[in-house]
Amino acid sequence: MAKARRSNDWGFPRWRGYNEGREAEAVRLCDRVGCEEKGDCPAPKSPNSPERWYFCPVHAGEYNRNWDYFAGLSEEEAERRARDEKRDAGGYRESAHYAWAGPGDGSRSRDEMHALDVLGLEADADFDVAKKAWRELAKRTHPDMKPGDIAAAKEFQAGQAAFEVLKAAEERKQWQPG
Repeated sequence: MAKARRSNDWGFPRWRGYNEGREAEAVRLCDRVGCEEKGDCPAPKSPNSPERWYFCPVHAGEYNRNWDYFAGLSEEEAERRARDEKRDAGGYRESAHYAWAGPGDGSRSRDEMHALDVLGLEADADFDVAKKAWRELAKRTHPDMKPGDIAAAKEFQAGQAAFEVLKAAEERKQWQPG
């Protein structure tokens, strides 16, 4: 006589996860004929079509290698679409030129530029210059140096916030993969 297997739902701690159920999970299979893998990678059936194939990662890679973006278009339509794509992506392509460039060339955010203005610096100032400017501003406007001066306290707070913005940007720059 075979021994009955005990359920894993008894007692404490509960051996089965709390979000797990005993019901069968609905899984969509890969749309490739004969594939029994989970199909969770959508791919368009044709250009600009809302209909999708659902492939497993292996067949999705195969589909993408063989994908022809201009399939089914006349030569004029394909040329027009390629021209439009180049025009729309031109700004991004042009900006790739500045990937090596330093500050002041469009690589700073609006907040960073405002922070540099608060500290009285040019757009191409590096972090060491900003740190020095912040220290000078702090010495000049610190509430301990000018007790009761509301304007100096506001200037100190603005300088402190500006330095924090520049410090965070410098830390992000340090941790970017390069």
